[in-house]
Amino acid sequence: MLREPFYDPKKSYEENYARGPFGAFAETEKFQNRGPSSQGPDEASEPKYDFLGNKVYLPFGIPAGPLLNARFVKAALDMRFDIATYKTVRTQEYPCHPHPNVVAVDFEGNLSVEKAAGGLTSKENYDEPLSITNSFGVPSTDPEIWQKDLADAVKYAGTGQVVVGSFQGTKKGDGNVEGFVSDFVLAARLVKETGAKILEVNFSCPNEGTAHLLCFDIPMVRRVSEAIKNEIGDTPLVIKIAYYEDQKALKKLVQDVGNIVDGISAINTIGSAVRTKSGEQALPGEGRLVSGVCGEAIKWAGLEMTERLAKLREELGMKFAIVGVGGVSSVEDFKKYRAAGADAVMSATGAMWNPLLARGIKKEL
Repeated sequence: MLREPFYDPKKSYEENYARGPFGAFAETEKFQNRGPSSQGPDEASEPKYDFLGNKVYLPFGIPAGPLLNARFVKAALDMRFDIATYKTVRTQEYPCHPHPNVVAVDFEGNLSVEKAAGGLTSKENYDEPLSITNSFGVPSTDPEIWQKDLADAVKYAGTGQVVVGSFQGTKKGDGNVEGFVSDFVLAARLVKETGAKILEVNFSCPNEGTAHLLCFDIPMVRRVSEAIKNEIGDTPLVIKIAYYEDQKALKKLVQDVGNIVDGISAINTIGSAVRTKSGEQALPGEGRLVSGVCGEAIKWAGLEMTERLAKLREELGMKFAIVGVGGVSSVEDFKKYRAAGADAVMSATGAMWNPLLARGIKKEL
């Protein structure tokens, strides 16, 4: 059953940031009144799962994107999402794409890369099985704002919980590769200064009007990852990647960075052109015809990538953690990802429309 989403697609990003979260995330005291270091009734013992050196009660959480600020993160932790990822930040203020930023897509089944290339149609209602497309452009407040806010979120995490800080570099438009790499490093430094125990670098966002995702430029991924690790030292670093069609390319990526980074998160979204029934661009504006599809339609891709990464990890004798993401909306989905080899599982769309998802999973395990 779909509930009121904690991010309201009918409101602008700015309204959500200022007034959200909504639904059950705005009323967490109805479900569980807790302080930052208390335990829930289902967590009487010590946390038994390890996620990149952090003990958690449940290796389940919310990936980068839906948790816009500390209020969203705190609500997620209160609702027992034990791994909460603060939305991707930058080294400078960066605007959001115009509203609307989220629309439902009229599609059932598995969204293969071939089907995505043919384009999709939007629809008015959000119903099950739920798939959406989103286009935000990775907005960010100024570091003076988000550093304090993220630090507040990090401190709020209770026993058996952890907050992940997500970040990315920003291209300046001058083709200066060294400057681009340096911006990633600066972003990592600023996130680490907040006290975040795990950092995640976004190499996979299709929503900035770019045709080529950074995660497919393997030499650049290695260069940036090495530079970030040189900056942050022993602090765990996770890289967020997209779906790889080419197995040889995926193996090359793992070979090149699997012993540099501490975790790989997959997948983000699958890009597709989305139009209204009348043929108009569903998300108006330059560079927004193609946007990232997420939800039920991409679950197959997230599961497949988890399985492939797990096999490569074993084959190459590596130890990086795998974070499985894509279409998780039920206890069964969580179990499938864990069986496929995911050390942790995350849900964005599913969690947005079912804020009780983590609590439901805990009751079933």
